[in-house]
Amino acid sequence: MIKAAELPDTIAIFPLPGALLLPRSRLPLHIFEPRYLQMLEDALKTPTRLIGMVQPNEVPGRGGHGLQSIGCAGRITQFSETEDGRYLITLGGMSRFRVVQEVQGFTPYRRCEVKWDGFDRDLGPDETDAGFNRDRFTILLERYFDAQQLSADWDTLKEADDELLINSLSMMLDFDPEDKQALLEAPSLSTRRETLVTLIEYQLRGGNESEMIQ
Repeated sequence: MIKAAELPDTIAIFPLPGALLLPRSRLPLHIFEPRYLQMLEDALKTPTRLIGMVQPNEVPGRGGHGLQSIGCAGRITQFSETEDGRYLITLGGMSRFRVVQEVQGFTPYRRCEVKWDGFDRDLGPDETDAGFNRDRFTILLERYFDAQQLSADWDTLKEADDELLINSLSMMLDFDPEDKQALLEAPSLSTRRETLVTLIEYQLRGGNESEMIQ
């Protein structure tokens, strides 16, 4: 486990639209572009083996870097090379961060100076959600999966811990990038669950905000 004092001030950035990584969650990635193969090689040489996942931002902020201001760093926990030189890797979510500015250099991939302040909870133990009504949520989720023609291992979902269930669904379900960003920025697990429920209900209404599901 990485300690707060070990988090670096500058990390490699992987701006991937729609890809969400959350603390204490796992994200599989397929690396094949030359610049990101170099990023992987360089990250593996560092003590923390961190890569920062950040959503691109079509409306750049004051810094003009074209990235969302908050991302999540993941530690490379698994990697394997295919016969044609591609890599399959897994990132273990460590902590969210704020982008300070992009660092100019000679790497083919992007690097940013980041701050970890305000996300101390990310390096702690699993969160719980005291207000989580699991039965009601499962009914809503079954309706959503039916509407989207998705299959699921319901026994596994019902047995999953609160954080594992909510975070896994937040990462897996097909939401717009700005919705993924809202899930990332949720300050607590209960807030993320409330955001997730809102997004699921919105899609079940066909994008009609005027109708409420009871």
